[in-house]
Amino acid sequence: MPPRLKPTRLEYVVDGVRLRAQLSAAALEAGDGPAQRKAALEILKAALFRGRMIAKERLENGAGGIETARLISGVTDEVITALWDFTTVHVFRARNPTEGERLTLMAVGGYGRGTLAPYSDIDLLFVRPYKQTAHAESVIEYMLYALWDLGFKVGHASRTVEECVKLSREDFTIRTSILEARRLIGDEKLADELLRRFQNEVVKGTGAAFVAAKLKERDERHARAGASRYMVEPNIKEGKGGLRDLNTLFWIAQYLHPGQSIEKVMQLEMFEHREVRAFIQAFDFLWAVRSHLHFATGRPEERLTFDLQPEIARRMGYGDRGDAPAVERFMRRYFLIAKEVGALTRVFAAKLEAERVKVAPRGLSRLLPARRPKRKRLDVPGFHEIGGRLNIDGPEIFEADPINLLRLFKIADERNLDLHPDAFTAATRSLPLITSAVRRDRHAAKVFLEVLAHGRDPQRTLTLMTEAGVLGRYLPEFGRIVAQMQFNMYHSYTVDEHTLRAVGVIADIAAGRFAEDHPLSTLVMPLIVDREALFLAMLLHDTGKGGVGGQEKAGARAARSACERLGLERSKIELVAWLVEHHLVMSDTAQKRDISDPRTVTDFAQIIATPERLRLLLVLTVADIRAVGPGVFNGWKGQLLRELYGATEAIFRGGRGSDSAAALKRYHENAAYDARVRVARADPASEAWADAMEDAYFSAFSEAEVLAHAALSRRAGNGAAAEGRVRADRDAAELVVAATDRQRLFVDLAGAITGAGANVVGARVFTSNFGQALDVFYLQDAAGQPYGADNPRSLIRLVEILEAAARGEAVQTEPRRPADFGRAAAFSIEPAVMLDNEASETSTVVEASGRDRPGLLAALARTLADAGLSILSAHIDGYGERAVDAFYVTGPGGGKLADARKGNALKASLLAVLNDVAPQEGRRANLQRARASVAR
Repeated sequence: MPPRLKPTRLEYVVDGVRLRAQLSAAALEAGDGPAQRKAALEILKAALFRGRMIAKERLENGAGGIETARLISGVTDEVITALWDFTTVHVFRARNPTEGERLTLMAVGGYGRGTLAPYSDIDLLFVRPYKQTAHAESVIEYMLYALWDLGFKVGHASRTVEECVKLSREDFTIRTSILEARRLIGDEKLADELLRRFQNEVVKGTGAAFVAAKLKERDERHARAGASRYMVEPNIKEGKGGLRDLNTLFWIAQYLHPGQSIEKVMQLEMFEHREVRAFIQAFDFLWAVRSHLHFATGRPEERLTFDLQPEIARRMGYGDRGDAPAVERFMRRYFLIAKEVGALTRVFAAKLEAERVKVAPRGLSRLLPARRPKRKRLDVPGFHEIGGRLNIDGPEIFEADPINLLRLFKIADERNLDLHPDAFTAATRSLPLITSAVRRDRHAAKVFLEVLAHGRDPQRTLTLMTEAGVLGRYLPEFGRIVAQMQFNMYHSYTVDEHTLRAVGVIADIAAGRFAEDHPLSTLVMPLIVDREALFLAMLLHDTGKGGVGGQEKAGARAARSACERLGLERSKIELVAWLVEHHLVMSDTAQKRDISDPRTVTDFAQIIATPERLRLLLVLTVADIRAVGPGVFNGWKGQLLRELYGATEAIFRGGRGSDSAAALKRYHENAAYDARVRVARADPASEAWADAMEDAYFSAFSEAEVLAHAALSRRAGNGAAAEGRVRADRDAAELVVAATDRQRLFVDLAGAITGAGANVVGARVFTSNFGQALDVFYLQDAAGQPYGADNPRSLIRLVEILEAAARGEAVQTEPRRPADFGRAAAFSIEPAVMLDNEASETSTVVEASGRDRPGLLAALARTLADAGLSILSAHIDGYGERAVDAFYVTGPGGGKLADARKGNALKASLLAVLNDVAPQEGRRANLQRARASVAR
């Protein structure tokens, strides 16, 4: 990182005296009218541009964020006050102003605070003593038009002192803006009168109402920007843990301590030097990030999106370190700062609560005044309840027994109590008491496991422990992933936030709250013998990210280390380590392999080995996928997992000594026999068709679906037929095509789907004994919704297109613009192609991975067809910006692709398709790119 620059003097950047002299000279030379105005604006634009460029250069060379914001605010002050002087002296001069012509200009809102981002709005208040005069109206109008021409986005108001006071009483937004008001220029007495009356008539005695309004506003803002401070594309200004949260502290401090700056409030004896330093560092870092964002985009951008993260990391001096890319190091720093802001909020609240009598159960709302609550003694020494919150008798209880740092959270969870800010602050300050001896203490382990595996709300409790720093201190393996971010579009949260959400999903499954979404997991959860192993594996499953040897191996090592320290028996340690090492196996098998292929299931069953592991891995996999982010787990993935679970369970039911392949074959044969009997009974006309379908087909579809497919097949005859419907249970539209099998059939169908603007999230291909293909596609639109859900006519049109494509007819589709990868343009993605002849007894598995884009599936399928290969099935998976498509293929003779030379040629052709990405144009083309993380 560049060395820190010392602050500069404002007059070295913009000399206000010289600026006014230039304006006066221009006014005299240009005379009155447009020429005078034009000359003045050119001078002011030059001063503003110079000031911003100096601020930008200093920021990129190590100047602090606060200094940059103050410098830009100072430059803006000089430009605006110089414009005022020019307007009131050379344009609308009142040589003998009357009482009613007095006017003052005040900066309000964030600008009034004296900090300004490069392209932020400026909020101005013109204050007059009485009703509007012609002179005041002319000055205000001239200045506003000039400011707009200078490129400012101006929020403005013109009011009397009486109007300001009246509106401040009625509107908390106006009240907050005037709370930070400062005079820029104009009548000084008028500004003083406003500030005096505001304090006496608005602020005095209304602290409780103001705090309540700010709390409500904060909660609504968090809901809009994302309730978690660990969203991987955070809003620097409005998001949880961002600048607005710190500003809220400012406002409350100013309101409750009139006349004192935040620096004075922070010097109160309840704050430790470390906390004061952390507050200043957080504020400075966030302002630096925000300023870089504005300079990088040339606009008031507040969201740190993926495409901007590598660029901001570069500008702030972060570099790669070992396996940690610069962008992930920078983002981890951001999330640690956001976490610090949360802790500072609690400390600040504790200080205010110590000074005033307040009571409320949650958050900063504890600032509201009320009668002093009574202490309620608990049956646990050292703890008491006060005002609906759990508190401690004093920090000495942690010193006497450090395990009380864990008991604090266990008691809060058992009794459904929020933590008192004093207790939270004391716990944060007592973290050094959690030593190696405490980590190996059996009593401490028992308390911790009670919270994790048997707690009432483990996600909430573990989140509190993480915020306080207790969880990361007690479990260093987890501490290493706190605030860790993976630079990809698959995950919506940091690693620790994702993990805690996954723990919460398991708790909800166990409580039966997801019976509709996850029926199988809900059914098997009570059958799981070792609940603690499941919760421990979930908590530790991602601790290997960034570790040596890969995520799974490193995670297993970390899990063993943690479990040994907790004093668990060897069998449980090995079970937890196994689950961590194999936590991706079930999702990979279900989503990337053909479950109807016996080899797929038998290989999977050999890895799993026992029914207990199968149950544990199912619940673990469901929770892991669901906690990745909104909409990642869908009905299609759930169906695949249930099918894999059912097939594997059938093998285990065959007995320990049985042949896995034979057991699975019996499973499919029995399912197929029962299905054929039901189909023949329900519709005798479908009996011959059902007899011609392979056994594995019947394990994938219900009786109603089989009957519908048979009817579609009869309608197709020797031609083709298609039908489509929205499947809410699969979160996709289902398109089924029955057609005479031929070369390139799948390619033509995939191309038609791409041309219609649909995305394939799943596909299954079956062929009957009499040569008819049944292709089933599951489709979503660009927004991730079932295709045609909002526009049924588009689904009807696609059915017609697919019927034509299946008959081999040329299909006309609307020309599509080149893909704009948007935020994904920041990712550097290394494509890969793998050929596997061991995964199936009868076919070769071709797996292609690369940047996702419209038409990728069709392009890959076309390349396979050009190589003379037949596609037996396709399995589509996606991880944000990366697509992983797997195909089961056979050669011209119906066998595997065994020729190494042909295999290498196929790899080269597929890699060319994956690399065929048009360069991005426009703003994103000049931004820094970074390697996308492949960790999941």
